[in-house]
Amino acid sequence: MKLYLLLPLALTFGCNAVKTSNMPSQSDQLIKDIKTLSSDTYEGRKTGTKGAELARNYIIKRFKEIGLKSFPLLNSYQQAFTFPGIDDPRINGKNVIGYIPGQSDKVIVISAHYDHLGIINGQIFNGADDNASGVAGILKIAAHFAKNKPDYTLIFAAFDAEEFGRKGSAYFVDHLPIDIKRIKLNINLDMISHNDKGELYATGTYRNPQLKKYITTTNTDLNIIFGHDNPKLGIDDWTDQSDQSAFNAKNIPFIYFGVEDHKDYHKESDKFENINQTFFINSANAILEITDNIDKNLTFELAMPRDRIQMKK
Repeated sequence: MKLYLLLPLALTFGCNAVKTSNMPSQSDQLIKDIKTLSSDTYEGRKTGTKGAELARNYIIKRFKEIGLKSFPLLNSYQQAFTFPGIDDPRINGKNVIGYIPGQSDKVIVISAHYDHLGIINGQIFNGADDNASGVAGILKIAAHFAKNKPDYTLIFAAFDAEEFGRKGSAYFVDHLPIDIKRIKLNINLDMISHNDKGELYATGTYRNPQLKKYITTTNTDLNIIFGHDNPKLGIDDWTDQSDQSAFNAKNIPFIYFGVEDHKDYHKESDKFENINQTFFINSANAILEITDNIDKNLTFELAMPRDRIQMKK
């Protein structure tokens, strides 16, 4: 996820409103997914390693169980790419891509990176919050919409090589299996399970303030905060610090859900045992609730600039 430790913010952020919803609250599979992906078996999921391959196979298995379709253009759920590293001139990465067809061919991409730091000095950096949590979150969203047909076509993307500088998402937006004009929004999840104050940030509304009205949750134990997206904030602007950056570079609106850096960020201690399970369940349910709200209520006027959004009539 983010490349820098964050400084104290001097801005006042808006908080969420409350709306009625019947979002499911079942959490067993959510917890199973994060616990599995952050286990020692996956060796920290570093791009190009056996651990990353095991994680990818698990995600593909879950995509199949949920019922996601693969794109004929990719000929599988996997999208392979290569990039040069510091010590390796050719690192092999693979995104995992699936989709659920909607009533419309307009697309929302729901994403999270599955890679992490691997093994450093003999210690496994499991990356439970960063970002097994985000992957478990998108799997929960996918399972809901597989049973409840969405209005928008939903692409679910588990990106590789985010920790190498967002290489997987950058490759994806440059080698899309669909026309880029169909993509109307990116919802990106990166670190959604580790906050003891009940605070989840929704970043991206500075550029598209019309999105704020959709970012609501019925969970009064969760405080959704807008911010970390003003360019004047410097390193406290998260726009380019996770995979939403690739979409923003193509003028595609985004909402990025995540927490501020914590004591276990990019450390060996980012383990399943150290996440806040109650917060994680609340976050995942709220993001699903918001995604459902967006799917049902959001429309994009194609004749307007890409960042102009308004409610359905």
